[in-house]
Amino acid sequence: MKRGLSVWYYRRIAAWASLFNFLDLAADYWLRIAALDPRNAQVWASLGFLKAEQGKRAEAEAFMRRALECDPNSAQTWFNLGFLRQETGDHAEAIACFERAVRGDGKIDRAWYGLAISLIKTGRLEEAIAALEKNTELQPMSPYGWYQLAHVYQRLGQPGHVEQIIRRLAGFEPKVAKQIEHETGIRTGAIASFH
Repeated sequence: MKRGLSVWYYRRIAAWASLFNFLDLAADYWLRIAALDPRNAQVWASLGFLKAEQGKRAEAEAFMRRALECDPNSAQTWFNLGFLRQETGDHAEAIACFERAVRGDGKIDRAWYGLAISLIKTGRLEEAIAALEKNTELQPMSPYGWYQLAHVYQRLGQPGHVEQIIRRLAGFEPKVAKQIEHETGIRTGAIASFH
């Protein structure tokens, strides 16, 4: 019972410390929880996320990997590790992590987006299209996936697809549609009515 109460108490302190931006204190209490419950993947993932928030990427990555040792099927942890790897420019490993994330949970729209960005960075544009289409299916009103998709189609020499995306975005994100028109040189006339 004492161990359970300690974990509960430490979690409360860690949560409050994070809320008030006392991140070192929060990390200290998460480490106390980890000492009491070393096989708890969520604890290690929380430490990893906290370290990432502090800009301590190497520590964050080590904690994420520890979380995956405890639970190799955690789609969210695979996503977080992929994001960290992407930030360092290791797109090959980022792709592998994002692929594990979407295999575990195909509804993590950010994992599809991250996968697409790393695919674009490695020149795998056709594969990026599939990932961006999944991202935009899950988040149809978010302009980020549409923006990247337009630029991939532009790079592949498919202006008709770019025009379709501009027209779609003109209905809910006219500024982004206008930006794509400006960057690609493709004019649709769809934006004029939204000024």
